Amino acid sequence: MSGAAERIKEGLTEEQLEELSAEELFQLYKSTGDPELKWPLIMRYVGLVRSIALQVRGVYSSFAQVDDIVNEGLLTLAAAVDKFDPDKGIKFETYVSKRIRGAVIDLARRQDWVPRSVRRKARDIDQASSELFAELGRYPTDREMAERLGVSQDQYQEDLANSSMCNVLSLDALFEDREQTGRAELPDDASESRPEDSMLRQELLETLTKAIESLRENEQTVISLYYHKNLSMKEIAQVMEVSEPRISQLHSRAIQKLKLYMNQYMTGDR
Repeated sequence: MSGAAERIKEGLTEEQLEELSAEELFQLYKSTGDPELKWPLIMRYVGLVRSIALQVRGVYSSFAQVDDIVNEGLLTLAAAVDKFDPDKGIKFETYVSKRIRGAVIDLARRQDWVPRSVRRKARDIDQASSELFAELGRYPTDREMAERLGVSQDQYQEDLANSSMCNVLSLDALFEDREQTGRAELPDDASESRPEDSMLRQELLETLTKAIESLRENEQTVISLYYHKNLSMKEIAQVMEVSEPRISQLHSRAIQKLKLYMNQYMTGDR
């Protein structure tokens, strides 16, 4: 602990500490390393954890208890506080949001929260879209998907909306599929990675950007509001003035397209 940091800490009352912004308290904690400041700092971001928990829960209506997700998020948050470097020029909220969402997805996998029937339909949709994409050389339409699956378009759209969480899980798994391709490795801290890791990270981000740009405008909007603005499906529906099931459909369709695009990149087919 530096002498200056010690004097700052000693000169602040509990009330003055409470008046500090989250950013100021973060800087004080990183400067002093005082463990007594860690929990008050973590509590400043409980709202962010709960917001992400509710956001991810909104993807599928039978998701688990929000408190379970919040607890998992707090553990992730506690670890992120020590790993984060505020001098890198990245906002802590941006840094930790990705990690909390990843922790929630891992928890969803471990607890197997998605019903078996939904997972089965999601796999059928995955297979049909991959086959049609290979046959047509483009993303299949809803009508083409419904015909391949042998269901009505209304039934297909309902199944698509219900498979939204499965699509999030499977897209996340695509980036973790390192054993098969070796091309999905993304170091958490580029500053500590090898030069080739940084180049790989940049290449992957550029490819993902192109994949997002290939989506329809309304699909891009849903992806932006959900992953960048951290809005829930219900909130996105209000912003776009459509029904929540429609947003789930757009989200699932967008993720399905991103998976097809990124899978080609991962397997070297592009």
